[in-house]
Amino acid sequence: MCWCLSPVVLHLRKVQADGGDDGCVTFVMHDEDHTLGNSLRYMIMKKSVIPEVEFCGYTITHPSESKINFRIQTRGGVPAVEPLRSGLNDLHDVCQHVLNTFQARVAEFKEGQEQPME
Repeated sequence: MCWCLSPVVLHLRKVQADGGDDGCVTFVMHDEDHTLGNSLRYMIMKKSVIPEVEFCGYTITHPSESKINFRIQTRGGVPAVEPLRSGLNDLHDVCQHVLNTFQARVAEFKEGQEQPME
């Protein structure tokens, strides 16, 4: 399974216990670390004012491996992939806003540098 966030592609594998339901899933995200893990966990738990998300957390199996195990548990028949999708979209929106604001301020600064001082 791959998620595409603009130019970034997130490679992940869904791990689920035999006979387990879709509300209790671990997603293995390859080539990722604390940067995505903690940010995504925060975005999902922030939205978890919606009571369907019971648990959301991640672990890094070993410092020499560039992958994280991201676990989501939901209740009420909500599939765990839904909060993951929502969290990734929200995180993308926040990052896009930060990038747009930064680029606008850099452009303003450069315009101010080009004008002669009086």
